[in-house]
Parts: sequence; structure tokens; C-alpha cells
Amino acid sequence: MAVPEFRSMMLPLLSFLGDGEARHWRDQRDSCIREFELTDDDLAETIASGGYRLDGRVQWVHTHLFQAGLVDRPRRGTVQITERGRKVLADPPDQIDATYLSQFEEYREFRSRTRKTPDDANADESTETATPWETVAAAVRENDEALTSELLRRVTTQDPAFLEKLVLRLLTAMGYGGRTGATEHWGRSGDGGIDGTIRQDELGLDRVYVQAKRYTDHSVGRPDIQAFVGALHGVQADRGVFITTSRFTQDATSYVERIANRIILIDGHRLAELMLLYNVGVQDERTFVLKRVDEDFFE
Repeated sequence: MAVPEFRSMMLPLLSFLGDGEARHWRDQRDSCIREFELTDDDLAETIASGGYRLDGRVQWVHTHLFQAGLVDRPRRGTVQITERGRKVLADPPDQIDATYLSQFEEYREFRSRTRKTPDDANADESTETATPWETVAAAVRENDEALTSELLRRVTTQDPAFLEKLVLRLLTAMGYGGRTGATEHWGRSGDGGIDGTIRQDELGLDRVYVQAKRYTDHSVGRPDIQAFVGALHGVQADRGVFITTSRFTQDATSYVERIANRIILIDGHRLAELMLLYNVGVQDERTFVLKRVDEDFFE
């Protein structure tokens, strides 16, 4: 048989993880070979980019299961079932697909960010009628959203110093810091709520001050912002960037809009989006070229 569509692989791969062990994705690839009795010809199937079809589908299954909270990624290249995944296996459906996974809020949010229409059937129909350009663009958006979630997860597993250095590197990649990209990581106790600075000119007359908070469930509230503003006053500064891996409360956002200081707030999702946009913590994997007729050539 040919390599099955990835939705047909979801339940078998989740079942393979049922013993609770963290498994490398290649081990799961081997389990698919056994489960679906794939031949050498099946394994040799490639896609337009040159990659193996089975490898891509196994990894895409991981993305959907991860976004639904059924598996976690404890280490690079490995996947492990979660408690939610165990509950699914305790009363398994006939098939795990996008419709089934949509019962989980995290997965619905993931789908809503990557598709205009959350209904899976309508989404499939629109994909079949889309132009090649639209299909590629939709695939890139979905891949980017999955990558954004993974980037944020990776950042939250690092220590606070990693985040502090990361945001300075990101802001430099965004063009702050002038030609030299001059940054200073304070990273010390008693820093007064400032984790780093970026010089905007050669002499350091114009500086941007940065605060980074690595939180997961805890939102950044108004008191945190007020403390940062106080730290800025202490160094006679009037502008700063406050970045967190979680989110800001409405009270914190409203406070920033009312004060004279120029404070930019960047939450976790936006942080990951900027990392992707400015190639911080990511690298290009494949390049696809879509060609069209050169009308000038035929005139």
C-alpha cells in the first residue's frame, strides 16, 4: 500500500507511545512501517522538495498531536504521551483527525490561527479549489504557526538568563543598536528591573532599556510594569521594552497607554513570531520556487 494520509497515522502513533516512554521520531517511523506493512517502494516515495513522504507525515502527526496536548516533546527529536493522551487511549475513537482533536481548546486555537474556516470539511474543500500559490501560502502559514508554538515552548524551558540574552539578540536583529549592534546584558542581582540595554548611537547617548520575564502561567500585571518604569526613572530613561513569555493583563496594557514613558510590551506569542520573522533561533529548511509565464518574453 502507499504511504497513508497523516490523519490515518495519528491513532496508531499515539498508541505506540502508550507505554509512556519518550520515543525518537525514527522509532515511530519504524512502527508505521510495521503497522501499515509499507514496502521499499512505499518508503522511497518523495515529495516535490525531495524529502521522504513518510518522514514528513510522521512529523506532521506529531505537530497535530502536540498542539492538541496529547503528546509532549521532552527532548530534541523525541515525543512522549501526556496524561491527556493516555485518557484518549483509554477510550479511543475509530480515528483521530482534526474534527476529533477540535474538542481540545488549544487545538481549536491552533486551527483558528492557521485557517480562516475552523470546520475541517470546509477547510479541505477550500484547499482542493485553491490555486497553487494559495495552497503553498496556507501551508507556510500553518507550518509557521506550529513553529511559533514550538519556539515559545523551547524558550520557556530555558533559564531566565537565556531569555535575557535572547531578547537582546532579537532586538539587534530587528535593527536596534545601530551599525555595531551594541548591547549590554546586565544579568545581575540588584539591576533594578533592567536586564539589558541597547545603544542606538555610537556614543551611547540614546539607549533602549529592556526587561524580560520568563513566565508560563503567570501573567505580567501592572505592578511589574510600574517597577520597570521606576527602574527607568532611576537611570533617567524614558523608553523601554518589556518582554514576557506569557501575557500581559488588561490593567498592565491600559497603564502603559496612559503614562508618559514610551514602553513597548511584547507577549510570548509575539516574541515567537518576531523570532521567526527575524530568523532568531530558526533556520531555513527548504526553498520552493513558484514560476509564472514571463509575459514580456512573448511580446
